[in-house]
Amino acid sequence: MPKGAHYKQDAGAEAGQGASQDGRRKHRASRVIANLLLLAGVALLVAAGVIWFQNDQRYQQNEENNAKLAVYAKLPEGAGGPPEVDWAALKAVNPDVVGWVYIPNTVVNYPVYQGSDNEYYLDHSAYGGFSYGGQIFMDHLNTAPGMVDEQTIIYGHHQRNGSMFKTVADMANQATFDGVDTVWYCTEQENFELEPLMLYKTVGTDETVRQFAFPTTDDFHSYLTGKLSSASAARADAAGLIASTEHVMTLSTCQYDEEDGRSILVCVPKSEVSGPGPGVSS
Repeated sequence: MPKGAHYKQDAGAEAGQGASQDGRRKHRASRVIANLLLLAGVALLVAAGVIWFQNDQRYQQNEENNAKLAVYAKLPEGAGGPPEVDWAALKAVNPDVVGWVYIPNTVVNYPVYQGSDNEYYLDHSAYGGFSYGGQIFMDHLNTAPGMVDEQTIIYGHHQRNGSMFKTVADMANQATFDGVDTVWYCTEQENFELEPLMLYKTVGTDETVRQFAFPTTDDFHSYLTGKLSSASAARADAAGLIASTEHVMTLSTCQYDEEDGRSILVCVPKSEVSGPGPGVSS
């Protein structure tokens, strides 16, 4: 055996053992990383499940509250008309109730409340407790029970489960907008049959939305014409209808196309654009 062969063999063996140990260490490290990633994935799935369950519970609670309130309004049969509302029973639950909004053939069929601010009914039910979806409510600066000022504004959450005012947000699509021809707003004194005029999108910080009274009728009409110019959906004859409009009912909800987005549906009384009188007698 040549001189130094034992040394070379030993060095080779040591090198092989070192490489083997490095391989084992890398394998263990890879396995640890894989296990950590697996645990992280499981944790994310668990967290997602918890969030889904919590949201589902919140939606369910909100739906239960609204179902209890819905019994106080008897919906029309056949050709339709306004719901018959038991105002005394609603007031016994909560005296803040001012109206009822109903859009036939949709889920929109809710009492309308008015608080001392525009915060309370965002996350409180008519029964006084916390509610993820709150209640449909009228702007606190509007004159109760609504349809008194030139513009009455009603707010509602855009719930992802399809409830509350998701229908309103969906009407940004012209075909969906065209499928809705009647919106009822009912008060204890009067029922108003309205029709959608236009829907425009804006952001929550747009204070031009919250204008309720105007110096002159011409100012009111100019305001509506300006909003029509940026509408994403509208009646084909909207510009002509504005000329005879004296009041509008505006439904406001969130839209998720942009941060802090809003969908604003403006409705006009059918009586003002097609005949005499401020409303339909109750």
